[in-house]
Amino acid sequence: MSQSNNQRRKIPKRFTPYVFAFFMAGIMAFLMSMVIVAANSGIEHGYLLRVGHAYALAMPVAFVCVLMVRPIVMRLVTAVVDIH
Repeated sequence: MSQSNNQRRKIPKRFTPYVFAFFMAGIMAFLMSMVIVAANSGIEHGYLLRVGHAYALAMPVAFVCVLMVRPIVMRLVTAVVDIH
């Protein structure tokens, strides 16, 4: 595959906060869905189906939450981390 084809398949840099929020929300929502479903109803028959149902609700909520919280977290990190 040529370099120009690879570049066309990438999302433009200006969308970085949204791509970050999408992946962060997706991963965290899935992990939390697995843990909460296991804690509430156990890891029994139908576990993955229940996780899927929980994830379907959790993912969009987590995506919106990450978008809202990201600027606050970035300010907190900047205030706490020594960049020099």
